[in-house]
Amino acid sequence: MARGADRRGCPACRRDLVVDLVAAAEASLPRAAVAAAVDAVASSPAVLRSLAAALSADPAAALSSGAPPAVGRLVTELVARGSTTFATPTCIACARIGQPLTRTEAGGLCPRCTHRRGATACARCGVVKPVACYIADGRPICERCRRRERGQRRCGVCGKTAAIAVRARDGRADVCVNCYRLPDAVCAKCQQRRPCNFADSGEPICKMCAPRATAPCARCGQDRPPAVRWPEGPLCDPCYTAALRRRGRCEQCGSIRRLVAPPGPSATICADCAGLPTSHVCAACGIEDKLYERGLCAPCSLRRRTSQLLRADAEQIPDHLIGVFDAIVATRSPRSALNWLRNGVGAAILTDLAAGRLALSHEALDAHPRRRGADYLRHMLVANAALPPRDEDLARTEQWVSNLVERIEKPHDRRLVKAYATWRVMRRLRRGAERSPRPRTYTRHARVRMRATADFLTWLAQQGVTLADCSQADVDTWLSTTPAARDVRDFLTWAAERKHCPPLDVAGPARATGTATEPDQRWAIVARLLHDDTLQPTDRVAGCLLLLYGQQLSRIAAMTIDQVIDRDGTIVIRFGHDDVAIPEPLAAAVTELIRVGRTYVGVGSPTVTHWLFPGLLPGRPITASRLGDRLRRLGIDARAGRRSSLIHLAAHLPAAVLADLLHIAPTTAVRWMHDAGTDWSRYAADLARSRDHQP
Repeated sequence: MARGADRRGCPACRRDLVVDLVAAAEASLPRAAVAAAVDAVASSPAVLRSLAAALSADPAAALSSGAPPAVGRLVTELVARGSTTFATPTCIACARIGQPLTRTEAGGLCPRCTHRRGATACARCGVVKPVACYIADGRPICERCRRRERGQRRCGVCGKTAAIAVRARDGRADVCVNCYRLPDAVCAKCQQRRPCNFADSGEPICKMCAPRATAPCARCGQDRPPAVRWPEGPLCDPCYTAALRRRGRCEQCGSIRRLVAPPGPSATICADCAGLPTSHVCAACGIEDKLYERGLCAPCSLRRRTSQLLRADAEQIPDHLIGVFDAIVATRSPRSALNWLRNGVGAAILTDLAAGRLALSHEALDAHPRRRGADYLRHMLVANAALPPRDEDLARTEQWVSNLVERIEKPHDRRLVKAYATWRVMRRLRRGAERSPRPRTYTRHARVRMRATADFLTWLAQQGVTLADCSQADVDTWLSTTPAARDVRDFLTWAAERKHCPPLDVAGPARATGTATEPDQRWAIVARLLHDDTLQPTDRVAGCLLLLYGQQLSRIAAMTIDQVIDRDGTIVIRFGHDDVAIPEPLAAAVTELIRVGRTYVGVGSPTVTHWLFPGLLPGRPITASRLGDRLRRLGIDARAGRRSSLIHLAAHLPAAVLADLLHIAPTTAVRWMHDAGTDWSRYAADLARSRDHQP
């Protein structure tokens, strides 16, 4: 070393010193190859000085760590020339290669990991983050707070003072990071017109097609773009989110916290007990969670945004909107609710209602141009007592009938159809709604009849025939040419009673028949529904009610929790007049469905519901079509399965008992009994005889 120390003066001597030090530690390459590698890396005297300073103390240790950056480039060059003594320099924290490394006691760290290792609490937001800079009094602040305090100007789009994404030029104003949108272009990879980077160049690329570096996830093993690089290795976004939200009982302090030590999914110690800085702590509730914005977790962000929206410019939320506020912030999926507040049409209408720009009434929502969003908001307001309820099916049918009548060209036919709709169709619907209010849609047949009536009168006009001159031959021709022609029967009966046309015959609809699910297949599906815990309770319970008790999808969807009764540990369900005992394990599935509910319901749904199967519309049950889609994905044909169930039940029960238990008409029960090929005509006599012989 003394000889080397005497030659540190000139670059040539320093170069020979570095070659000697590397050759002493590198045994797999000849000295000539080592000298060539040093010459390739040492492009300036400054690099030689850095190499000499790093290698003078312990050459083997310095070359193994790959730090500082000049040593890392030298090791990479040696490996490229065939060295087997050393490996390509790798960050000990994130395992990335090709990065300049900083030497630590444990090894080399890349710049990002070095920056993160120095994370501390920000003097502005209080969140533990890497230090971006220090303010005048020497306190550290994070990058987000630095951007807020420095380099902000007034945005030319929104008028707010914020960080500028695109600076003003060529007569265009500044655009802040909140208002900036990527320009639309045809992506060079997916050929879809989307917001793209490099839109002005010849190779625009959208965010979905932009290449991202991937790495094997340290937890799931999938080769995905890493969301974070922890000491255990890179983590994909799902595993990163799951790790941030995972909590358990710390082995040392016993509190329920996020467990971080030792690194990995088997961690058992919280950050405080492990002597590590606590990160991702919500500034409002203090819970360790994945933060959403401004140091707040998703539930606290949802509460803040919803409060701002409903308060408008007032100091507090109006009393009639408090229920809406509670329902929105109580959602099971805060991020979905936040997306709805940001992008949902209903949220924009709710903003106008809270600010007083739109009246809180059914009429104002009916007149809104965004009808779908207005209807969703209507259900939310009604479900949370902010708007009086009304029969939506009846109201929509009235509007639909008015539009249908207006489209009829002949004035005489228009007046006739309007009279039929007013005094026959709508009058019957109103009476039915008052007599037995039902949550399911009951206006479909009325709409079918009205549409058939309008089509029939239009067809007569095209034939040059009036309704008064219509003959049975015209009706038969209509019946033979139109698939849904028999739905005009009710109109012709009404018109004949009022002397608008002669009596005309239209045969009634034939009884619908079809195939039934094979018994073995039905029981196999039932066994899966009863014992497969991976299926959702909604699908398990609905499928069993269909396949075991022959219930219609419309009735299953409209079932309430009050129909399920716990009698001393025995679960019974009331379909009709009598109660039906539910055996295990179906009883356990029904109990779980009531206790847990559906995994997802619409934003703004009441926290307490009386529906057994709540739907996506707040305060409404699931629709029969949606329930049928869910069962169809499990291989269940609703019609065929119900036929098989009713045939099985009719073969074992008398028609009267079947009608009472399942709440079906006695004549319907008799027809199913005949389909099953059974005869219960001697049931009453056998029952009386058995009672007479009882002691």
